[in-house]
Parts: sequence; structure tokens; C-alpha cells
Amino acid sequence: MTLRVPDELLTQLDALVPEVHPSRSEGLRRALELYLYRVACERDAERYAGQPLSEAEIAVGDDVRDWEATPSW
Repeated sequence: MTLRVPDELLTQLDALVPEVHPSRSEGLRRALELYLYRVACERDAERYAGQPLSEAEIAVGDDVRDWEATPSW
């Protein structure tokens, strides 16, 4: 994989190496992981907005007695 990075971003990345990330590659890999996670979370939020929880689903767990039958592993 080849990636072109603007000088300003590269300067910011280099400021993190080696204190935060052992290498540029690791810093970029971590940034990509976080970006993909964020996109997945945004998609989940859109799905929930399109199909909100019902009142019954929201009510589950509000009362401690709802959880009494749950085993304490």
C-alpha cells in the first residue's frame, strides 16, 4: 500500500514518533484503525436513528428485579 501524506500531517505524525508510536507505519495503522471504527460507529448510529428502540426495549434493565434471574458468573 502506498500513501501520500501532506507535509503538515507528516510533521504532526513525526511529533508522535517514538513517544506515542514506535514508527510512522504504526502511527498510520492506528489512525486507520480508529477511522474505520469511527465510520462503523457512525453507521450504527444511523441505523439506530432509522429504527429506534421500542419502549419495551428501553425499559429492560431499568428495574433491578429484571436482573435477579441472571446468573452471577
